[in-house]
This record gives sequence, structure tokens and C-alpha cells, in this order.
Amino acid sequence: MPATEKTVRRSALVASAVLLSTALTAPAALAAPKPTTSPSAAPPARMSVVGGERLGRPGTQVNLAAGVPVLPKELSARSWIVADAETGDVLAAHNAHWRLAPASTLKMLFADTLLPKWPRTTTHRVEPSDLADVGAGSSMVGVKEDETYSVHDLWLGVFLRSGNDAVHVLSAMNGGVKKTVEDMNEHAEELQALDTHAVSPDGYDAPGQVSSAYDLTLIARSGLQKKDFREYCSTVRAQFPGETKKNKKGKRVRGSFEIQNTNRLLSGDYDVPVYQGIAGVKNGNTTNAGATFTGVAERDGKVLLVTVMNPRKKESNEVYKETARLFDWGFAAAGKVEPVGELVPPRSVAQATAAPGPSASPGEAGGTGAGSKPVASAHTGGGADGMGVALGIAGGVLVLLVGGAFLVNRRWPLPDLVRRRPRP
Repeated sequence: MPATEKTVRRSALVASAVLLSTALTAPAALAAPKPTTSPSAAPPARMSVVGGERLGRPGTQVNLAAGVPVLPKELSARSWIVADAETGDVLAAHNAHWRLAPASTLKMLFADTLLPKWPRTTTHRVEPSDLADVGAGSSMVGVKEDETYSVHDLWLGVFLRSGNDAVHVLSAMNGGVKKTVEDMNEHAEELQALDTHAVSPDGYDAPGQVSSAYDLTLIARSGLQKKDFREYCSTVRAQFPGETKKNKKGKRVRGSFEIQNTNRLLSGDYDVPVYQGIAGVKNGNTTNAGATFTGVAERDGKVLLVTVMNPRKKESNEVYKETARLFDWGFAAAGKVEPVGELVPPRSVAQATAAPGPSASPGEAGGTGAGSKPVASAHTGGGADGMGVALGIAGGVLVLLVGGAFLVNRRWPLPDLVRRRPRP
């Protein structure tokens, strides 16, 4: 049998296996169990095997061998994952499919679902009903009733301040919270994020609302294909519209105020420096979820995604400290460690790649061509004072290669040129 025919047939078999695996695990995901909140709780003995059998095992999964650095010792998170954002290889994981409360990291799914729906210049006048269901104690950006905001303003509020008020306004524009949650769950299923079940669009604690480190990484990887998603999640500070008031002369004027990103690896804090190469993505913190975080960073041509869920150590900014340690390990281990699994493609991509066209060759599902050069651009929002990141932007194509590796070549639009800038 010719090598090309073998490649095509093997790719089809792999894609079919991926779809079968997710079909078998879907009922458990849809059951949406209550998130684990007890400090003494152990991960389930059996979890989803989407992405590989080892990812369904409890405990730490890594292939340590000669030349592979040992994992950081000070890791207390219930669940974490380190993955190559471009190849999809999972370099190491710990309880990757444990369904836990996601907190505001669920806003990545909200954004990935709704971002394509309106141009950023679309405006909306906020009605009192838009904010009626915002949970008590929610994080807010400061959206006011009877004021008009652009979609661009609202997304800045979602990403930088994790504003549940901005989330609910966008949900109202989308037909309401119920429809938005339905859209999110439908999109999660398309991404094969089958551990995920959304109940609220903002990640606010709700019975049955769950996700996993594996799923949050899949969702972030999907979101980072979108230019606006990359821009918003990498913006350090911006100006947000204020409330319209009368000035001393009796004239109605509307000012603005500065908002900063609450992702401490991006903006820094007294005990957490800005992480070199960081370019997003999203953090969260609630009573049930504890601290959660998904980050993306680039170093020496490698782009990694790290998700950390609910560190048991409750020290200040612990979720960022553990993420930074895992990034350091991932960059040191990349190219040396054998992966323990993979980030699977969306259902539609897996189905399309299962039967590539006759002109397809390895690395070119359906005969897709080569990529374009990345372009660097800074995203600091209005009035930024030099602290931020440079974010490389390129186009994207998904391919399924021999052996089932879901590979994303250099056209995948992920941060490619990211550098730390001097802090003020």
C-alpha cells in the first residue's frame, strides 16, 4: 500500500477513534455532576479519556526520562495541565479531566461563543433588566443602567475586570441568559469539551456548573484563533466609559476611568512579577472553585498553554505562582518529553479530516496551503503607559497527522512574538 494511502487511512481511523471516544463520554458530561468542593475530596477513579487514556487516570501523568526535567515540587492544585498550543501535545497533566467548578475561566467559553456575533463598534443602551440577574458579590466593571456602551467596551470589561455586569449585558444582546447558556453548551460540545456544563454565562457559582483543566485548555486554544480574543486577553489596561453627569456648568458630560487586567502574570503584583512571554488568557476565583487560571505564553518559538485549578495552598496569588512554575517546566521540557495525550480537534474538524481530499498530504488536510508571516502588535488599551505585551498574529489551519497528533502549523493564530516590556 502506498505511503500516502496509508497516511490517509490512518488519519481516518484516528479521527473515527476520537469521535467514538467522545461519543462514549458525552452522557457522563451531560449529567453535569456537582463540582467537588471538599478539601479532602479525591479525584474520581475513572474520568474521561478524551485526548488519551492516560488523561483519564487520577494523579500526575508525565513521561520522565533521561534529559527531562523533574516537575516542580511545590504544586498543590487539584488539577493542572501543560500543553503545546500548536502541536496539541499534552506534556504533563494532573487529574486533567476532574470536573471542578471553573469560576470566571468559564468566561473564555462565553467569549469564544459570542465574540463573532457583533462588530466591536455595535452599541447597546443598558436596560435595568439587563443587570437583573447579576449574582450578589459578583466582580463588576461598572456598567450603568441607561448608559450606552460599545461591544468593544463590554468585552474589555469582561476580559480585564471579569465584569459579570458586562457579561449579562452581552447575554441580553444575545437573547438572554438562558439562550446564551444553551449556546455555550452547544459550542462546548462542538469543541469536544465534554467535561464542561455551563449554568451561568459568567462562571458565578451555580449547582452543576463544571469544567476541567483539559476542557479549559481546549476552550482557550479555540478562543486564541480569534484576533479580538487575543487582543482582549492580552490587554493590560484600558479606559472604560463612566457615568454621564452634569459638570459645574450644568452640561452633561461622560468621562472614563482606567481598568486593569486582573491576570497577575500579565499585570504583575507585589509578590508576582510579570511572566516573560505571557499573553493572556483568563483567571477566576469563587467560593466553590477557589482560584483558577488558564495562561498562554511564548518562549524561543514555543507556545504553551497551562491551566491550574484550585490550589490547596491558599497563599496570595498561589494559582499564578504554580502556573509560572509549570510554564518554566514546560519550556524546559519541550522537545524532550514524550507527550501523555493530546488536545483533540473540534468535532467538525475531526469529521472533515477523517476523509481528506485526494490531493491532501501529511500536514495538509484537504490540501491547505502554507502559512503567512506573523505580525507583532501591542495591546495596551487606551492610555496605557508602556506595560503590556507584543502579540504576534498569524492565520490558522488545522491538520490531523499520522499517529493521531492534532497538529497546528505556524498559521494557527497564536502569540508568536511576545516579550516582557519594562514596568513603570
